[in-house]
Amino acid sequence: MTARIQLTDVHKSFGTKDVLRGVNLAVDKGQSLVVIGGSGSGKSVMLKSILGLLRPERGSITIDGRETIGLSRDERRDIDHQFGMLFQNSALFDSLPVWRNVAFQGLQNEGLSVDDARQQAVESLALVDLGPELLDLYPASLSGGMQKRVGLARAIAAKPEIIFFDEPTTGLDPIMTDVINHLIRDCARELGATTLTITHDMTSVNAIADKTALLYKGEIIWQGDADAIAQSDDPFLRQFVNGLAEGPIEVEGQKLDPINGAAS
Repeated sequence: MTARIQLTDVHKSFGTKDVLRGVNLAVDKGQSLVVIGGSGSGKSVMLKSILGLLRPERGSITIDGRETIGLSRDERRDIDHQFGMLFQNSALFDSLPVWRNVAFQGLQNEGLSVDDARQQAVESLALVDLGPELLDLYPASLSGGMQKRVGLARAIAAKPEIIFFDEPTTGLDPIMTDVINHLIRDCARELGATTLTITHDMTSVNAIADKTALLYKGEIIWQGDADAIAQSDDPFLRQFVNGLAEGPIEVEGQKLDPINGAAS
C-alpha cells in the first residue's frame, strides 16, 4: 500500500548547518502520526519541507506516491488543496472576524459566497464545540484556548484529507491542552483524515497518536506504535519521555565537566 505521506532520505541545510540529515518517515492513510523531539531537532523544518515552504537539497517527499520536491506552487495546487493546518500560535488574522478566519480558504480559493462561507464557519465551529455567537467577534477578544479552537475549525473547514498540527498545545494550561487534544482526535476521526503532528508534549502523544517517531539532530532515531513507548528500552526515547537531563540526548547549554567529561 502506498503511504499517504512518505519521506525518504530527506536532507535540508542552511549554510553549513545540517538540520535534516536523512529523514525517513511514512504516514499511512487514516493514520495519526506524532513526531516528537526537542527544540532544534528539525521538526518544523521537516513540516515546512512537506508543505513545500522549504526545498530539501536531497531526498524524496511524496504525497500519495507523487513526488513533490521541486514542484512549483501552481504544480502542487491540487496537493495543497488536500491539506489543513493548525499553526503553533493559531495564526488567526487579527483584522478579520472569526467567520472570515474559519472560512478563509473557501473565500480565497473556492469562491464561496458570504452566506455559504458563514454557514461553513458555523458548521466548523460546532465541530470544536463553539457556537455561532462567535462569528462576528475578532480574535483579540478571544482567550488563547478559544483562539486555538478557532484555528482548529479553520484547519478542518474545507474537510481536508490530510491535516498538519504544529505544536498544537503550546502555551495552553493542562485543562485546555486536554480539550484541544481530544478535539483534534475527534475531528480527525470525523473526517477520516490522515494527520501528522509535531510536538514536544507527551500528553498529545498519549491522546492522539497511532504511531510515534522521535526526531533527534535531524534523523528519526525511533518509531513505533504509540503503545510501544512504555515498553521501549531505547535510551533516547526513555530520556525524552521522562524529561531527564542526563542521557544520550545532548541538552542545549550544558557544559562538560573538564575532569570527567560529564554534563554539568
